[in-house]
Amino acid sequence: MDGCHSFLDRFYMSRIGMRVLVGQYIALRQPPMENFVGMICKETSPYEIVHNAVEDAKFMCDRKFGDSPEVIISGRKDLTFSYIPDHLHYILLELLKNALRATVETHGVDSDFPPVEVIIADGKANEDVAIKIADEGGGIPRSVIHKIWSYLFTTADPSIQEGLVAFSGEVDHSTDSPLAGLGYGLPISRSYARYFGGDVSIMSLDGFGTDAFVYLPRLGSSREPLPV
Repeated sequence: MDGCHSFLDRFYMSRIGMRVLVGQYIALRQPPMENFVGMICKETSPYEIVHNAVEDAKFMCDRKFGDSPEVIISGRKDLTFSYIPDHLHYILLELLKNALRATVETHGVDSDFPPVEVIIADGKANEDVAIKIADEGGGIPRSVIHKIWSYLFTTADPSIQEGLVAFSGEVDHSTDSPLAGLGYGLPISRSYARYFGGDVSIMSLDGFGTDAFVYLPRLGSSREPLPV
């Protein structure tokens, strides 16, 4: 199984690299957009992308459960840096979907949900832009925490997967996809972050909640992690 996961890590990292190269080539041949160099936005705002990801995640949660927790955003709302906005949106959407679903399922649809908190951290001496997503969704048992990076592991109802065989990549990355159940959102999110030298880590307190940390280096300070 470890060999399978290692292969999938390399496969998806290579796929991300090819998509970036092709996407950058196509974008550079289009009419220029303000603050963009191809796919890369020189003034990427984590706050704006978090806000958009929150709206998408809440829409999906409302569609599934009829309600969704409040999301509080704090920290460096004025921060901008160079990054590919679509990559950051995908990472944050996956983490927010997990946080909202866990909160609703733990506290019940008719309860007053504790808010999900998003903190954007940065400083002049920081080598990374860091984003923390904290929920009170009951946490993850220590016995299964090592499985969360598996492409075959999900805590959602397995029946969700039955109608997803024909899903395309475009649908999977949109709000038309299910709130949870595919199993590969979290490991692919980590691959997106690691492609530019960042990372995603999870810290969980079983019985209380989970904190997810996204680390994003400013572009230009890392090399492409070519798989071997």
